[in-house]
Amino acid sequence: MINKRLLIKNLLAHNDENSFYDKKRQLNLHTKEGKAKFLKHICALSNSNPTNSSFIVVGVEDETNEIVGDDFFDDSRIQNLVNAYLENPPKIQYENVPFPDLPFDKVVGLVTIKSNGKVSKFKKNIYTILAHSIFIRIGSNTMPTEEKVAFSKINTETVISIENNSRNSIEHTLESVLFFINNSHKDLPSEFKVFKELFVVCWAGIKKIKKDKTYYSRVDIELMNEQVKLFYSTLDEITIQFDKDSFTITEYIKLGLNDKTSYYPLEQVKITFYDNGYYKMDTEFLFEPPQYNRKMLYHIYNATLALIQKMVHETSLSLQEKKDITTIPSVLMICYLNGFEDAKQKLIDAKLVLKSHKNSEVYIAFKEALRVLRKMKYNKNE
Repeated sequence: MINKRLLIKNLLAHNDENSFYDKKRQLNLHTKEGKAKFLKHICALSNSNPTNSSFIVVGVEDETNEIVGDDFFDDSRIQNLVNAYLENPPKIQYENVPFPDLPFDKVVGLVTIKSNGKVSKFKKNIYTILAHSIFIRIGSNTMPTEEKVAFSKINTETVISIENNSRNSIEHTLESVLFFINNSHKDLPSEFKVFKELFVVCWAGIKKIKKDKTYYSRVDIELMNEQVKLFYSTLDEITIQFDKDSFTITEYIKLGLNDKTSYYPLEQVKITFYDNGYYKMDTEFLFEPPQYNRKMLYHIYNATLALIQKMVHETSLSLQEKKDITTIPSVLMICYLNGFEDAKQKLIDAKLVLKSHKNSEVYIAFKEALRVLRKMKYNKNE
């Protein structure tokens, strides 16, 4: 079992960017340009490593190699994005890896790419990349190429060596469990569960009981053996269920208009553990968006756009408008889910003004809204 924190350290220590790994300060999957850049690197790394894994490390300064971290990214459907644009797509896994020196809400992202042995290429246009384009890695550079490429297996032994040096141990696991309980979450009640005498899952959060059902908020859940953060949220609430073989997380989001809100199930993730040291994660998308009267939404939508313009131009706001700022992301998401097609782009366009607001929860709500919309989009592609 590979300790993903050790793997990242070994990748960064091995060499600068090369033909089997790349590093990024952050990913931007909200725009066509950001998606195109990400897909280009996936395509190149897959084609350059047909017999071994390749990696992208997210949350690292390019020049200094300093680990600065990035936001928790829980999009289990990133594979759908790759499948939608690449022919012969590799298998993609995105994992959030906590580091002790990072702030509580920051992690390092690890993208693992496993080629299917065939040449990956774009099957349709995206941004400036044309359909049928093929890319490979030459050193630290991603380059366009022709389909007939003589692939080298020079990376295979190197990657195997790095992975072997990143194997987990009982010592690493115990140290991680103790750090989780005593340092990371000393202000929150923490629990852990051992599965199959091999796997340790730790979780921390604030418990709330509603109608005989236990919900958790401010939740952090980690698989300690691999140093992977399974779930993290400062806003949403979840339920946790487990038996001797599995651990299930069901996430809920709070949505509504005019101070009338309800909880809607968003997604369920079930982790099943096996005796042979293997585990798998199954994700089921549950979200059914609330529907509202279109005439009422039309007035709310226009009022929200007017409020954004006031923020842009730094116009003085009423007390109610100051309160309404915190609901801008959820209102625009609801409008989009009710047929206002340009509401999503209006939300994306408002990123800078929402990010600069003195109340940090406004930008957190923005990221949460885009996360839900992204999940819905990829779910439709399944």
